[in-house]
Amino acid sequence: MTHPTRRATLAAAASLLAAPAVHAQEAWPRGRQLRVIVPWPPGAANDLLGRLFAQRLNEKLGANAVVENRTGGSGLVGTSAVIQAAPDGYTLLASAFNTAVMPLVLKAATFNPETDLAVMARTAAAPLVLISTPTRPQSTIPEVLAAAKANPKNWTFAVSSLGSAGHLATIEFLRRAGVAIEMAPYRGTQPALTDIIAGNVQLLIDPSFALLPAAREGRARALGIATRTRSALAPDVPTMIEQGMDGYEFQSWYGIWGPKGTPEPVVSQVNTLMRETMREPDMAARLKQMILEPVDETIEQTKAFISAEIVRATALLRSVNYEPT
Repeated sequence: MTHPTRRATLAAAASLLAAPAVHAQEAWPRGRQLRVIVPWPPGAANDLLGRLFAQRLNEKLGANAVVENRTGGSGLVGTSAVIQAAPDGYTLLASAFNTAVMPLVLKAATFNPETDLAVMARTAAAPLVLISTPTRPQSTIPEVLAAAKANPKNWTFAVSSLGSAGHLATIEFLRRAGVAIEMAPYRGTQPALTDIIAGNVQLLIDPSFALLPAAREGRARALGIATRTRSALAPDVPTMIEQGMDGYEFQSWYGIWGPKGTPEPVVSQVNTLMRETMREPDMAARLKQMILEPVDETIEQTKAFISAEIVRATALLRSVNYEPT
């Protein structure tokens, strides 16, 4: 039997991918198959956004775009396939935050995300959320910190995966809080969330789309969201800034890249296509159902954003002497 939340997510995904066809007047990909490589398994937000991108290429540019899930190596297998592909616009990457920080996390990732890939667009973002186990009485960040400072051994921070946005946000949270809470790494969000619900670990920071459904169902407690102001995705969840963590902002995000040297007209056309897509009111509504926010940025804005993300990630990982594995 499919869980109601799972059914709702699948329904949202189906509506996200259901859009009327628009015939293109001209397009570079006509007549040749175009590959959109997603370096993660089917079903996650990254995969759904990659499929949306492929669909829009087909509808608006007359392309013959297909999605390939090239998994393995924590995203490195699919990313490397794009880096090594001919820079002709016919092999593109639909990936996420991990692409920007991969060389900081994996020894085998020897590429430079800012020079070995052509940045095309950011498409969507998911603010990070701090949740706690419902087995503890504390319901605000100040209450949690007071309890953790009094007895830090009674608290454990789950980390969905090393080098993830949630891992970096946890490092910064603990630095700002000035409390030594042990971090327990997991192989993904779901096993970490399962232990949060059971009370085996007490705290977890990860993307909103992965955690808010459990909080809304009462299986976890949402303590704060890492946005500047309250998010329309969860207006009832106070920001971490409201609770004393000035400037605390973290998000997971998704984007489109091509191989280094991809022609500028191709890069520009992809950017324009996705910006137009993300401006559509119905698209914003569909993304909200998936607890995602649309992103509308120029290529230069995205490059600057990614550069800042890499600088921050480097500093945070160095602060805990993290070594790539």
